[in-house]
Amino acid sequence: MPEQPLTLDAALSEEAVLSTYRRMFAALARDSGAVVDDPALVDIAETLFGAFAEAGEEWLTHEQMRHVCRAYPADQFDNRLRVLKGLGAVREVFPKPNQLRYRASFTSVVGLMFIRRMMDDGGQSEMHRLLALEDLNVADPRTTMEEARQSAANLARAFRLWALELITLTTGTIEELREQAPKLWGTEEIARRAQSLHGTILTRWPDLDRTCTDLRAAIYSYSDASRRAAGRLADSAGTTRNLTLLPTETWRTFSQTASRERLAAVLDGFVFDAPAPWHDPAAIARAVDEAPRPVPAQPTPPRSDLPDPGPADSLDGPADAVVQRLTEVAESLLAGGADRVRLADAVGTDWSSVRRLLADLTSIDLRPELPYRLTWSDELSVDPDREPAWLSHGFLERTS
Repeated sequence: MPEQPLTLDAALSEEAVLSTYRRMFAALARDSGAVVDDPALVDIAETLFGAFAEAGEEWLTHEQMRHVCRAYPADQFDNRLRVLKGLGAVREVFPKPNQLRYRASFTSVVGLMFIRRMMDDGGQSEMHRLLALEDLNVADPRTTMEEARQSAANLARAFRLWALELITLTTGTIEELREQAPKLWGTEEIARRAQSLHGTILTRWPDLDRTCTDLRAAIYSYSDASRRAAGRLADSAGTTRNLTLLPTETWRTFSQTASRERLAAVLDGFVFDAPAPWHDPAAIARAVDEAPRPVPAQPTPPRSDLPDPGPADSLDGPADAVVQRLTEVAESLLAGGADRVRLADAVGTDWSSVRRLLADLTSIDLRPELPYRLTWSDELSVDPDREPAWLSHGFLERTS
């Protein structure tokens, strides 16, 4: 097959496959390098298992297996076949010398199916199956109290670890939460099944109340963590309208199949910033090296121990004086006993004076003891030739 350039999406997809396999077999790995580091090796195994299923009782020879995997390099195929033989995933049909035909292990095929389901929904379907099976087990009259205790303890441990992972997602980045969103599917149904199982155990074996208490606390912790994570994902999508919250494949398919009008309608109403400029990494590293080093802060001079009475012309004064001053400002604008005046007519061209006037008017409006109020309309006047260049249409009114 011709070599294709590795894109960022393809690299992320392959890394997701490998990370799932590493987590699945971490408990059985002899060391950190015991799991494959190339997704093609997993594809070779799946291709072989599919060929074995189609071959039926004819089985496959070495040449037939190589022909099925002809799309992969010979050294990769030989390495993978050697590992599969050594672990028992591919065996001779009959254990005798000069055996030419091989068969696949049912256990290995089921293991790959299980891992694929884990990759699709993060273990949700397996948790449903586990709870259904445990519910049948604890309802079986042959189940002992010790078996029920072990089942409840295992489920409590699983729910606590799951809750901790969801808590980490809630406090992490929104991108990581979006990638792990399948772990939030069907959480209410899982919690309901677990609570039903807890009720069955506690009803049949009241002596397991302490174990059931731990299981109930783990279930509630999982439910709270899943609700917080789902709420954060929904809030982020609703407030920011972040288009990256949809999977990449969805946008790729939409962009390839949608018409020009539908593509334009998606971004209708959005305002985008200018794209970030591209900087060469070497230029960034050089700029960091050549950047001036910050000068250490100078220590603050020691303060005098003598009492400081403050400035002599302090603005702090009695409340009556402040109210009187604000009243004078309002009456000066409402000249001649008018009950209403437009602010656009009252402000001048000196922006510093306008700012002080607006500050006084805001204080007047916020004081309920003064018989004045500010009202604003939705209109906005823009005049580039004056200062300030824009004016909101507001009024100062006398209330009594």
